[in-house]
Amino acid sequence: MVAVGELWVALKEAIVAYTGLSPAAFFTVVAVAAAFYHVVSGFLAPPAPPARERDADLDGVEPLPPPVQVGEITDEELKAYDGSDPKKPLLMAIKGQIYDVTQSRMFYGPGGPYALFAGKDASRALAKMSFEPQDLNGDTSGLGPFEIEALQDWEYKFMSKYVKVGTIKKVSPVTEENALEKAGHAMKPAEDVQ
Repeated sequence: MVAVGELWVALKEAIVAYTGLSPAAFFTVVAVAAAFYHVVSGFLAPPAPPARERDADLDGVEPLPPPVQVGEITDEELKAYDGSDPKKPLLMAIKGQIYDVTQSRMFYGPGGPYALFAGKDASRALAKMSFEPQDLNGDTSGLGPFEIEALQDWEYKFMSKYVKVGTIKKVSPVTEENALEKAGHAMKPAEDVQ
């Protein structure tokens, strides 16, 4: 205990000799400087990231599976990917290109504001900014320049945000003329080679 007393006496004498302050004034200055440093560093330090409630809500949710390539499918086959089966990806098409929009299920899935576009080629509806059932198709004929530009903007957005997983197979309607033409090609005799 005597050594601590001697150390304190030596410390007091050193403080007075080197700073010209009494020990009480010296320790007050040190305490104020430490408080000032703490306050200033608090202003300059980046803020701590906020606690994310959303992440806590997603703890029990499984991550999305990777997009599955569907290749070339018909409009009718695309309807199976409208979100009614939660085990299937959510797909929609623009200008015949099919995109996996599963990551935006809250928008394109059942009950979402754009759910009517899922499982369809929504080119005409997007170009016209329409929710009318007669516009929910891939027919872009008769669109004006502003509508074509709007559709192009939608296509760029989908290309940058979603994975392309296939294309719409163009099915030509079977008409009598097409059937005869196909039959004519099948029955055409081979030309003689001389």
